[in-house]
Amino acid sequence: MVEPIFFRRAVTPSLAEIAEWTGARAPEDADLSSNVTGVAPVDEAGPGMLAFLDNPKYAASLSQCRATACLVAERFAAKVPAGTVALVAPDPYRAFAIVAARMYPTSMRLEPYFASPGVAPGAHVHPDARLEENVTVDPGAVIGPRAEVGAGTFVGANSVIGPDVRIGRECSIGPNASILCALIGDRVVIHTGARIGQDGFGFAMGPGGHLKVPQTGRVIIQNDCDIGANTAIDRGANRDTVVGEGTKIDNLVQIGHNVSVGRHCVIVAQVGIAGSTTIGDFVAIGGQTGITGHLTVGMGAQIAARSGVMNDIPAGQKWGGAPARPLREFWRKEAALEKLAREKTS
Repeated sequence: MVEPIFFRRAVTPSLAEIAEWTGARAPEDADLSSNVTGVAPVDEAGPGMLAFLDNPKYAASLSQCRATACLVAERFAAKVPAGTVALVAPDPYRAFAIVAARMYPTSMRLEPYFASPGVAPGAHVHPDARLEENVTVDPGAVIGPRAEVGAGTFVGANSVIGPDVRIGRECSIGPNASILCALIGDRVVIHTGARIGQDGFGFAMGPGGHLKVPQTGRVIIQNDCDIGANTAIDRGANRDTVVGEGTKIDNLVQIGHNVSVGRHCVIVAQVGIAGSTTIGDFVAIGGQTGITGHLTVGMGAQIAARSGVMNDIPAGQKWGGAPARPLREFWRKEAALEKLAREKTS
């Protein structure tokens, strides 16, 4: 059996081209005419490969590198083995991403699984829906009345696009996703099984039972966002749930109704954000963190994994723990508890 290749190389760049794309600096005597035919980890890369190193944890692996070139920070340049060209970049990981994206562009977005342009047999597009040019709809997908899908967008198999939904241009909607009551910007990637726009968890609770509160808001996802597989984003109750441009959301994240997520945030897997919380721009939230409702997390804040956030977090601060607190305070407490435990057992 021939080994399958899922992402085929689009270009075979020279080292000179890589340096131009990334702004990396090569040694003056380096031969930049060599071509790169693939990418690989620093400890596995052989001739023809491009590797990178930016984490000191893996610096020991650099001696094993046999790649044609390695993108490195200035402090590691002298440790690059002979025979491998050290391409010095301010941010080697970002530079590597630039090169890999050019070499393997189909890895950057979901591609049609049925490999057939246009509306595939077995898809169901309502006569009142409007699809612009070059929209691809895989078998089993359903696009409801008055829905609009922008040019170059792909809708995966068995996905459901509800009535009146707006999806922008060059978007990718993975298989089995559902999008209801939502406005989606351009170049948005929504991965397999994501649930966008279902009603939020809103009940007026009382001793006689819990009365369901109508959820009449929308979900607005701005340009260039990624929404991970099996993530759920509830529509607003009486205002919109918003995800700001450039925000990246991992798999299995829950975002409640009326939540506002800022621009260029990073939300890692299994995070839960309760209703009506506001997340500022450039916030990073570690995996399995829970954030209670009606809070504000300020711009640029960072929250450690498995934290329980029950208070507002000021802009730019780093918090962690359960209940979450400023990281220095958290680590002081942990150190005091560890010291106390040692004294009790000694």
